[in-house]
Amino acid sequence: MSLNIEVIHQENTKSELADFRAGDTVTVNVKVIEGSKERIQPFKGVVIQKKNTGIATTLTVRKMSGNVFVERIFPVHSPRIDSIVVDRPGKVRQSRIYYMRDLRGKAARISERQV
Repeated sequence: MSLNIEVIHQENTKSELADFRAGDTVTVNVKVIEGSKERIQPFKGVVIQKKNTGIATTLTVRKMSGNVFVERIFPVHSPRIDSIVVDRPGKVRQSRIYYMRDLRGKAARISERQV
């Protein structure tokens, strides 16, 4: 990779990130701009996948809003992401838990991982 690209990657990479993985329940605090005001909106859900490495890292978070499931993909090193807080570590055996999309109710529970 070019030296200029590496410098840009290092400048934009966040160093103080929580250590999270698939199955963890996280709260992603997102900066939302409405008109001239800026506020922080939390998005709490289960991490379905963590993808890529370096500055291109993304995570997919799934939550239930009313009776509808919502999935949102966040670029981890984006300036719009204020913080990522791990609320509850989950114990899963796969790195991409797409099977959660088919589960409902008690079947969709994830047991807690001992840290």
